[in-house]
Amino acid sequence: LPGLHVLAIAFALEVSVGKTNTVIALNNSNVLLPCTFSTCIGFQDLVFKWYFNTTELIYHGKIKTKTTEPTLIWHNPRVEFVGSTTKKDNNISIVLNGVEFSDAGKYTCHVKNPKEKDAQHNATIFLTVVHKMVETDNTVTLIIVGVVGGLIGLLILFMLIKRAVLFIIKKTQDGKKECLVSSSGNDNTENGLAGSKAEQKAPPKA
Repeated sequence: LPGLHVLAIAFALEVSVGKTNTVIALNNSNVLLPCTFSTCIGFQDLVFKWYFNTTELIYHGKIKTKTTEPTLIWHNPRVEFVGSTTKKDNNISIVLNGVEFSDAGKYTCHVKNPKEKDAQHNATIFLTVVHKMVETDNTVTLIIVGVVGGLIGLLILFMLIKRAVLFIIKKTQDGKKECLVSSSGNDNTENGLAGSKAEQKAPPKA
């Protein structure tokens, strides 16, 4: 039924390794392999495992309830549990100590929740081991950002200059109109006065 299907989705167990599933570690360093899980109906006697390249078990733990921390069942001596399940996130992350080039590969975080009818889910991280960390060259990016910023600045400057020029032209035109109106008024007055004087001086009678 559709209703039961939606309910099943809401209660589904989910496992996540974060925003990216790729980790780069320096040779002979310690690297964090993050993993969290979530479930809407809670969990009981939950079992989680970490595998290297799908088949090699490197950590095995069990969590009785939300109020108890995980208990260790088995682990590789180089693997250390650093998570916690009594806090906000159900964190079951581990740290791999003394990373070697042979440790590069796929790490799978697997969770099984008996309270959800033995629902199971997993997430995978790909580890790359390098001899030296290479700094990212952002020169090209900075050049592009600089050019784009410069173009935007020039466009704004052009718009400001254009507005200033249009303002000056408008003021100049308004000034000319005032001059024309004033000149026209003066001419009419003078003509009118002249006409009046001409009319006042009647021609002598013969």
